[in-house]
Amino acid sequence: MKNARIKAIYNETFSGLKLFYRDTDLPDHLISNYKIGQIIQEKGFTDMSSMGGGLSGNTRYLIASAHPKDLSKFNPDSAKIGHFLLDTIAYFKVLDIQKIENKTQVFLLNIPDNSISLFKNSSSNLEEEITEKAQKKFKDKIHLALVPELQTADWKERTKSPLGMNDNGELFFDDSKIKIESPKRIEINTEKKTIEVDKKPWWKIW
Repeated sequence: MKNARIKAIYNETFSGLKLFYRDTDLPDHLISNYKIGQIIQEKGFTDMSSMGGGLSGNTRYLIASAHPKDLSKFNPDSAKIGHFLLDTIAYFKVLDIQKIENKTQVFLLNIPDNSISLFKNSSSNLEEEITEKAQKKFKDKIHLALVPELQTADWKERTKSPLGMNDNGELFFDDSKIKIESPKRIEINTEKKTIEVDKKPWWKIW
């Protein structure tokens, strides 16, 4: 992949990135389908909230995304629950899986559909930095009170399904079919506004 393409993908993925919450109850055999570094695809719409309190189920999807739709702009009731939506056929990289007591957090990075190979075959300091933040949020929020607005039957129905698979645990996308390439290490220096691929600086990112 050309350097200019990597720059464009990273700008699209990380510029304006925010964290969103989606809680549900999942059996262990579904949770165990997730692996760190895995690429998954969600076929349906992904409902999520900008409001994060205690976990209302045994599983939390913490979703990092730069391009969700803010439904409060179209529906005043959506503002009460911080309702954001990702379109159908969304791709994610599983950055981290944390478990404390009987609660599990699956940390997902929403990635462009034309970047699957890059994110499968690379790691970056930006991924590591947001993963550290995700782990801290999980520890800080796990014992907090639930957000009352997110306990309605309607919201629980919207968020009950697992992401990236059906209720039987069959994955919608087989990431083993992604072409394996030499792993890339991507380093972003936000102060100097530079990017390095495998420690070889080649231009400024901004």
